[in-house]
Amino acid sequence: MKRDDIRKIFEGATDEQISAVLNINSADIGAVRKKLEDERDSYKTQLETAAQKLEGFKDVNVEELKGQIATLTGDLASQKAAFEKQLADRDFDDLLNGEIRGSKAKNVTAVRALLDVETLKTSKNQKDDIAAALKKTKEENGYLFESDEPIDNGTFVGGTSQNPKVRTLEEIDKMSFDEYRKYRQEN
Repeated sequence: MKRDDIRKIFEGATDEQISAVLNINSADIGAVRKKLEDERDSYKTQLETAAQKLEGFKDVNVEELKGQIATLTGDLASQKAAFEKQLADRDFDDLLNGEIRGSKAKNVTAVRALLDVETLKTSKNQKDDIAAALKKTKEENGYLFESDEPIDNGTFVGGTSQNPKVRTLEEIDKMSFDEYRKYRQEN
């Protein structure tokens, strides 16, 4: 906008009035101009940043990256499989040891050595197969398991018929020498 343009529109406008209109116009244009320049500078910065990033990819071999991705994916899959196998082995061991303890075995390791663990591990119905294997092992090697008979399970019955005292081998083992002597004298 020029002074002559304003004079043509507003005939008889003074120089002060024309200057005031131009100042208002300049202020409006200045604000818009500042906003546009800021946006332009922002776009320039973004463009320069993108160009720098693209420059970083200039020497990248895409086929090599694809190979690395395939290798990493394979490594991840094998680690996942190994972890799942460890979890399955742990779950099986917990099940087997629990079943052995539940069968009143005196020594879990000894009983476990007599079982075909690998066959039991690959079984589809592990719990039932473990129970059957333990039953067979108990029949063949009964000495490895506690018996329900007092004479066979280490329980001693002593004392008079008026005051019988029953002690297991474990209880006797836990006694001090003085307690044991007293127990023997009483029984």
